[in-house]
Amino acid sequence: MTRRTTIGLGVTLAALGLSRRWAGAAEAFEVTKTEAEWRKLLTPAQYAVLREEDTERAFTSPLNDEHRTGTYACAGCDLPLYSSKAKYDSGTGWPSFWEPLPNAVATKADWGLLGRRTEVHCRRCGGHLGHVFDDGPKPTGKRYCMNGVALVFRPA
Repeated sequence: MTRRTTIGLGVTLAALGLSRRWAGAAEAFEVTKTEAEWRKLLTPAQYAVLREEDTERAFTSPLNDEHRTGTYACAGCDLPLYSSKAKYDSGTGWPSFWEPLPNAVATKADWGLLGRRTEVHCRRCGGHLGHVFDDGPKPTGKRYCMNGVALVFRPA
């Protein structure tokens, strides 16, 4: 896992011994749990990505090679996020999509050493999913680069 949570100027929350919650997301989510409840529900890798904004290593997710028809849901709250129809191979090593399902994700600015990025999270539980970039295919030109561990595939 690569620590990605920053509070500006490339300073990570982990380096300061702080949690994502301390950084103060002002958003309220439909699904909320205590840290203990999230840890019981999620694997350690899922917890690190969804709740602490870590990033899984590239090319490690089995979802990269998932080509069946179905839906990708949030591993934290099971909200359907992406259709397999919008999935494509971006060559980056992470499952990538050119658009989310309606009312599935939300975004916020994410500042780090490389400048401003746009973080993508589940709109229902706030779980960190990955980032969206403007270098994707038509028709949207977007690349929703998601951590596979943050997703669960549901075959059609």
